[in-house]
Amino acid sequence: MHMSLLAVILLGLVEGLTEFLPVSSTGHLILAGEMMSVPQGSETFDIVIQLGAILAVVVVYRHKFAEVLAGLARRDPKAIRFTRNVLVGFLPAAAIGAVAYGAIKVMLTKPIIVAVALIVGGIAILLIERMVKRITVESVEGMPLKTVMGIGFMQCLAMIPGISRSGATIMGALTLGVERKTAAEYSFFLAIPTMLGATTLALWKARHNLGDAQATDIAIGFGISFVVAILVIRWFLAVVMRHGFAPFAWYRIVVGSAALVWLLAR
Repeated sequence: MHMSLLAVILLGLVEGLTEFLPVSSTGHLILAGEMMSVPQGSETFDIVIQLGAILAVVVVYRHKFAEVLAGLARRDPKAIRFTRNVLVGFLPAAAIGAVAYGAIKVMLTKPIIVAVALIVGGIAILLIERMVKRITVESVEGMPLKTVMGIGFMQCLAMIPGISRSGATIMGALTLGVERKTAAEYSFFLAIPTMLGATTLALWKARHNLGDAQATDIAIGFGISFVVAILVIRWFLAVVMRHGFAPFAWYRIVVGSAALVWLLAR
């Protein structure tokens, strides 16, 4: 499966713009691919280029990660708790994703699921934003294990395309008393092992079908998503601190509704 250069560039842009927003990057890639008539078999491309956006987190938060690594070397309790919380939060997705990989791959070919999930997820965000008031956790290292596991299981909802990994983890964190900025940043950090695992699994499963053309497509999409995501991360945090998550919820509802009408009218 080989895509046109324009399709590769546009999908890389879509990934970089949407990976860390609670709007579902995978869902947007599926809908964009459907609109551009990208041939079947692009699921591996969609998964792997997400790693470009994840690399952006490492770059943007390089000082934080350097501080954590230094803390681990001297056995600092805060650094140990930070690392524990990121790794433990990843475990539910690792276990369920490995078992449900086949079913997930099938859903990635169903744009109608994306449209419905975008609408449902948008409504859920609006409801959670109105309901959540109590804040008990203000740092990643300050999260108790039960909160971490709860968020980890919420992340698994994003295996349904259109739900949004960042949306599920952030909203899950809010319902469990985590402060907004911390919830968003924890979602960024949790993405690193999650998408590393998903990318490794996708590449392993597709290892016999990857040709030079698709590898080139992936490399270009990876690079574009990386650059764009670096610009998006800081902007997203600024919007969240000022306006909350409601703007993204309304965006989901509008895009999901438009996509649903388009898909049913074809």
